[in-house]
Amino acid sequence: MIGVAEWRTPLRVPPSLKLRRTKKATRGKKDYMQEIKLEELLEAGCHFGHQVTRSNPKSRDFIFEARDNIHIIDLTKTKEELEKALEFIKSLAQRNGALVVLGTKRQAQEVIDTEIKRAKQQVAEKAENKLYFVTQRWIGGTFTNFAEVVKNFKKLKDFTQKLSSDEEKSKYTKKEVGQWQKEKLKLESLYGGIADMTQVPDAIFIVDSHLEKLAVDEAGKMGVTSVAITDTNADPHLVDYPIPANDDAVGSIKLIVKAIMDAWIEGRQIGIKAEEKTAKEVADKVQKAEEKAKKEASQPVKEPKKEILVMNDTPREEPKKVETKKVAEVKNAEVKVVKTAKKK
Repeated sequence: MIGVAEWRTPLRVPPSLKLRRTKKATRGKKDYMQEIKLEELLEAGCHFGHQVTRSNPKSRDFIFEARDNIHIIDLTKTKEELEKALEFIKSLAQRNGALVVLGTKRQAQEVIDTEIKRAKQQVAEKAENKLYFVTQRWIGGTFTNFAEVVKNFKKLKDFTQKLSSDEEKSKYTKKEVGQWQKEKLKLESLYGGIADMTQVPDAIFIVDSHLEKLAVDEAGKMGVTSVAITDTNADPHLVDYPIPANDDAVGSIKLIVKAIMDAWIEGRQIGIKAEEKTAKEVADKVQKAEEKAKKEASQPVKEPKKEILVMNDTPREEPKKVETKKVAEVKNAEVKVVKTAKKK
C-alpha cells in the first residue's frame, strides 16, 4: 500500500495541471490575440503561492494543495479567472474606457513600463487612448480625493512648460531653476503616468492586491472596477476580477501583464474601427444633405399658377324662396282678415 508521503511526491503533476489538450478545453475558444495555455502558466511559475502560515483563509477556493509547507494554486481556476478579466479589459478598451495599471513592486516596474509603451505605440497613433500607469508609489487619495490630486497634475505641467522655455528660465536665478527641476522630477516619478487623467478611471489593474490594499479600498469606494493578481496571502473577495497567481515571480507577472495589454490592444483596434465606421456614416449623411440643399438652391423657383375667373354675361336666376308651412298659414290668415274687412 502506498503511503501518503509517497503519494505526494514532488514529481507528481496534479490532475488539474495535465498538459494534454482536450476537445473540452478548446470548445468555446475566446477570440483573443493570444490564448493563455496551462503549459505557459506552469512554466511561468504562476502556481507557486506563499507559505501556509502566511495564507489568507479566504483564498482557499483557489488553492489546490499544500506541498513542502507552500500552497499550490489551481491553475485551471487561474486560467478561468484570467479569461474573464481579459474579456472585461477587451470590452473596456473597445468603448475607450480609462484604465490604470498599478505595479510598484521591483519585479513589476520594468514589465509594466515596457508593456505600456508597446500598447501606446500600436494604438496611440490612430486614436486617443485612456491608458495610465503607476510604478513608483500609490498616492493615497488618487481616487477618493481626485480634485486635490489634479492640482499636482497642473503643477507638474507648469514646471514642464517653464523648464522647456529658455526665455522663462532667464527671468529667474539658477537656484530657483534648480528647485523647479527637483520638484518636477519628484512629481514626475509620482504622477508621470497619470498626469493626463481628467477624471476617476473606469477600471484599475493591480499587481499584488495585498501590497496595494489602499488602491483596492479606494477603487471599491469610488466604484472603480478592479482587476488584480491575487496571491494566496490576499483576499480575492475585495477584487471584482481576481486572478489567482504568483505575484512575486517575474515570469508570472510578465505573462499576465502581457495578456492584459494584448486584450487592451485588441479591444482598442476594434473600437477604433467602429468609431471610424460611425464617423464615415455621419460624414456621408452630412454630405448627402449638403448636396440635396445645393441642388434645391440651384433649381429656379416655380411661380404659383394664377386662377383666371371667367364672368358670364347671362344674369343669374334668383333662387326661389321656399316658404315654410308656418309662414304660409300666417299669410292665409292675413288674406282672410283683409277679405272680411272689405265685406263690411
